[in-house]
Amino acid sequence: MNEQIQKLLNNLIQLEHVSSTLYLAMSNYMNRLNYKGMGSWLRLQSEEERTHMLKLIDYLVDRGGTVELSSLPAQPSEFGTPLETFQKVLGHEKFVTNSYRQAFQFISQANDPQTLVIVQDFLREQVDEEAQAQTIVDRLKIAQNNPAAIFILDQELGQRKAAPAGGAPAGGAPAGGAPAGGAPAGGAAAQG
Repeated sequence: MNEQIQKLLNNLIQLEHVSSTLYLAMSNYMNRLNYKGMGSWLRLQSEEERTHMLKLIDYLVDRGGTVELSSLPAQPSEFGTPLETFQKVLGHEKFVTNSYRQAFQFISQANDPQTLVIVQDFLREQVDEEAQAQTIVDRLKIAQNNPAAIFILDQELGQRKAAPAGGAPAGGAPAGGAPAGGAPAGGAAAQG
């Protein structure tokens, strides 16, 4: 495997690993504030990102590459209001999208069609990842500081189901009607 492609894939693996720990920290924070639905949604998002990391690891190993797992940065324990927390989710998803976009451009020039397909699938899923986060942010803005509205949204987000291994999301819809499991989580089109 091309050394630069291997390095790029290891960077994406690290990105997904950091994403998983970030969302787990956010989940713990929301649970501590008794927003159990939001905490559950974020926990599932954390698990989805871990699945993405494992998919990239498996792909790199299958291609004869070397996986290099780096240490993880410490995550904050406070994220602000639910709105501020999900604004951070949205910002992170935009960062992830940009990272995959740059990877796609590099791999396109490197003429590695197999890796291009994998990265394209992840990039395609980012459309849904950003849309879900944007919808939640928008609905939290509508709710403003209305406890009843935030409670309803919290309950709705708590209905998210884990995506089946290697495939499309399972039932339910988070705020705004996007698939509850996120975009195709875990499969080739998974990341976040």
